[in-house]
Amino acid sequence: MVVTLNAYNVVAARCAAEYLEMNETVDKGNLIYKIDVFLSSSIFRSWKDSIIVLGTTKAHLPWSEDLKLVSHCIDSIASKASVDTSKVEWSYTYNRKKLSTENDLDMQWNGVKKQPSVPKDWWVEDLTDLDIDSYKQVISAIKTMGMVPKDAVGEAIKAYTYKKLPSLSKVSMIHGDGKVRAMLVTITCLLPSEKGSVSCSFLLKLLRATNLLKCGEMCRKELVKRIGRQLDEASVSDLLIPTVDGETTGYDIDMILSIVEEYVRQDNKNTQKHNAEVNGHVQAPSTSMITVAKVIDGYLTEVAKDPNTPVLKFINLAEAISGNSRPFHDGLYRAIDMYMKEHPSLSKSDKKKLCCLMDCKKLSPEACAHAVQNERLPLRTVVQVLYHEQTRASAAATVRADSICIGSYESSRSGATTNTEDEWDGVIGVEDLSLSSKTTKLEKCHNAEKSHGSSKSTANGKAKGGATPKKVLGKMLSSKALTGERSSSDSSDSAILRSQDHPKRTPSRSTKPSAAA
Repeated sequence: MVVTLNAYNVVAARCAAEYLEMNETVDKGNLIYKIDVFLSSSIFRSWKDSIIVLGTTKAHLPWSEDLKLVSHCIDSIASKASVDTSKVEWSYTYNRKKLSTENDLDMQWNGVKKQPSVPKDWWVEDLTDLDIDSYKQVISAIKTMGMVPKDAVGEAIKAYTYKKLPSLSKVSMIHGDGKVRAMLVTITCLLPSEKGSVSCSFLLKLLRATNLLKCGEMCRKELVKRIGRQLDEASVSDLLIPTVDGETTGYDIDMILSIVEEYVRQDNKNTQKHNAEVNGHVQAPSTSMITVAKVIDGYLTEVAKDPNTPVLKFINLAEAISGNSRPFHDGLYRAIDMYMKEHPSLSKSDKKKLCCLMDCKKLSPEACAHAVQNERLPLRTVVQVLYHEQTRASAAATVRADSICIGSYESSRSGATTNTEDEWDGVIGVEDLSLSSKTTKLEKCHNAEKSHGSSKSTANGKAKGGATPKKVLGKMLSSKALTGERSSSDSSDSAILRSQDHPKRTPSRSTKPSAAA
């Protein structure tokens, strides 16, 4: 009798042979022996056959598990998924978009065609055909081996989830579906613990689904904790999680508040590790915190459009992010204005509480211009905006005037630097001026004691010696400043003035003997 064995019937044949006790004690080369040889030499060496066989084992439990067919299939699949991509020589299914570094089938390098590289997540799609129990066992085995990158494991879980739950992103799942609920809980438990192994958008979709299907508090807390670690990757649309039945508000603000509180808690912990306070000054907020603040302000703007959003929930969520994390409060002002617009019956106290959330000094000029004309704002807030805007304008005018003065001073200095060295000698300072005046007085007293003849000789000698232009100019200025003292030494002043008026004139040789006489 000829029996054709393949991946689809080998498990059933092996279980039947075990039940019929077709072992070697009855006859050598019996059916059990032949099937075991076929499994080890063919089935477990094939990637796709191992997956097919694992899928058929569920129909033959507990026989398939007792015969270790399940464990052998899992080990075969996990070991092949963990092998280096350069050693992958078998066929696999890959219809998804490759990574940016792996999206070329034939890459050119120095004119030589390279063979297409095997992507690191080549095994992901073939495993999506498994049921959730078998898939959990395979992923757990792959994670235990530790050879596959965590982002590849996360990508596999994401692909499996979208394959089994195509309505995950559409929020149209049936409430109370026990199988879907169990699958979501299992998928949440399989997620790698490393940050960034899956996208924040995918985590928020899982949270939305588990919230609608009421998958339990433990599942919700785990997802909130994971989302809190990478909230800076989220978008406003991702955060719009609808409320469950019985709630009046359209969006689950309490859920987002718990995520933000978890993020702030982890961010504060990381800040303390990096010495947040240096010399008594608090360190500036991180880039991720600023990004989260922008996202939350956008989320507040969206939930403000819901007329059933309580003002207390709005305020609590806005206060969850510190004011220091918002370099500008334009986004927060937009959310507050939207809330006042959609809730015209707000009391004055509630409006005051809302306006206390924002800092008028951190509003841009455009936001200030809008706030000044906003009739929904309390008068006190409008006055504060006007005051800070006027202060800002005055400070800007002062800075502009200072810059003009500095610019003119720098231009005058740049023009002065073009003077030559001789011209610098001719420029007199305040110190030179006072020194020259004192020197002139001493010279006057000295010259008054000499005769008129020696006075002329001294004047001619000074002229012949050739005083520097700086000293000459200093004496000229000092003599002009001391015009009231000329009466006491007219002859000395006249000698100095003559030498200054005619610095190039020198006495002739014939005057020397007469001066000596």
